[in-house]
Amino acid sequence: MGYYFSKIVAMPFTAAIDHVTDKLASKGFGVLTSIDVQQTIKAKLGADFRPYVILGACNPHFAWRALQAEDKIGTMLPCNVIVTEVGPGKVEVAAVDPVASMGAIDNRELAQVADDVRRLLEEMVREL
Repeated sequence: MGYYFSKIVAMPFTAAIDHVTDKLASKGFGVLTSIDVQQTIKAKLGADFRPYVILGACNPHFAWRALQAEDKIGTMLPCNVIVTEVGPGKVEVAAVDPVASMGAIDNRELAQVADDVRRLLEEMVREL
């Protein structure tokens, strides 16, 4: 089983971040965190890395349902979406598959939440 969904889009990197953020919002997700991996690697290690941002996305409705089903599920929240430059004018967007990440937990109610979130994240990636 794969653990993410991805798509390559033809647009500048910063425009892709805005586009993904807008698409997430259209599916009810807000971006709680944004980690600039390229900048962090440069600052902490002095190494160069390609443009790469991790967006921590959360849909409050589904987060609430997940927390009601499984108290410690917060260890797996928010849902991460990466935006990374793979070539000039080409950006890959990848979103975690919550079914894969939460599949180790034997909880039917949580499995239903993960399925619902999976559907939204798959749609978001497909619609980019």
